[in-house]
Amino acid sequence: MTHLLLTLTGAVLAVISLPLVLELLLVTAAQLLPFKARIGPVAALPDFALAIIVPAHNEELLVARSVRSLHASANPNVRIFVVAHNSTDATAARAQEAGAEVLVYDDPTARGKVFALRYGFRHALDAGADAVMVVDADSIVSANTIAVVEQAFAAGARVLQCRYEMVSTTEKSSTRLSALAFRGFNVIRPQGRERLGFSAGILGNGFAILRPVLEAIPYDAFSVVEDLEYHLHLVMAGERVRYLDEALISADFPESRAGEAVQRSRWEGGRLLTARTWALPIVAKVLRGRLRLLEPLCDLTGLPLAYGVFTLLIALLLPLGWLRWYAVVSLAIVLAHVLAAAWAGPDFLGTMKLLVLAPYYILRKLAMIPGVLRGSSAKADWVRTERDNTL
Repeated sequence: MTHLLLTLTGAVLAVISLPLVLELLLVTAAQLLPFKARIGPVAALPDFALAIIVPAHNEELLVARSVRSLHASANPNVRIFVVAHNSTDATAARAQEAGAEVLVYDDPTARGKVFALRYGFRHALDAGADAVMVVDADSIVSANTIAVVEQAFAAGARVLQCRYEMVSTTEKSSTRLSALAFRGFNVIRPQGRERLGFSAGILGNGFAILRPVLEAIPYDAFSVVEDLEYHLHLVMAGERVRYLDEALISADFPESRAGEAVQRSRWEGGRLLTARTWALPIVAKVLRGRLRLLEPLCDLTGLPLAYGVFTLLIALLLPLGWLRWYAVVSLAIVLAHVLAAAWAGPDFLGTMKLLVLAPYYILRKLAMIPGVLRGSSAKADWVRTERDNTL
């Protein structure tokens, strides 16, 4: 009876960790392939009208910086719309002073980033935009971003995701470790998918959509993780998101522990809710022969990295030979993924030293589980991530 219980426990641990392991194996092994993600060089389409939508909820401290970086990257055909959504501060005034076209959208019943995006998209399309791009109000773009995006559309891309990185403005080890995990998810995974010919994914910031795609597949995604949900709409419709590694979107990592905990709990809770909603419909499509949906399925149902490592460590401790081999191989895949993420960022050796704090990071993530569970039942309320009040 004891052996049967151990075997069942081991099978459960293997099953719940397997999607993450397979996803990391795919995207990390793809780093060994030649990188052909650059689309071009192709001249941008003449008179191509790109509209940039900047959703902003109480972002008076950072929105002007974002608008200025967009202007520095833009050409005369680009219009920058800041959607001041249910803001109670000076977001609209700061954005207008920086040179943006401001759309004030106040509707207490429309709570969530998706409503600001839909409002901005509708306004941009009515104004004649050929494509829309989303940049968060706390972010800045590299000087080449707009040119690279327009060249990619000219080369035939229909939906794009730029490289999106969170950067730490302090030397706090815990924040730098979180930034490493973020780079693995937001850089290594989409890089790997691009090299394998899969859809790169939408990361909520720095993505762009052609008008015909947005008209055919409206942005009807109302969960907390509306970017993940909309990407599932896209791949189910046969669209592929291309990844632009050379166009960089940067945002400051939340430095307060409370701000980071709220952000991560809402994000992971939203992913859990989306997985419960979408997993079975995607499985049904896979069983009907759409095998390319296996990768999005693994991504959707995979555990967050810290929870996956914790699960594999438990598996390693159980006295089952097959399970221990599985755990050892899986942890090696995780380590390879972490090394790839560290190599893709600054200060590889310094980042490697941070791995001694990995147990602390995992314990912090485990402490967030109650917040994740609450987030998995929440609606798409827009809760601004608290940051230090400095520019």
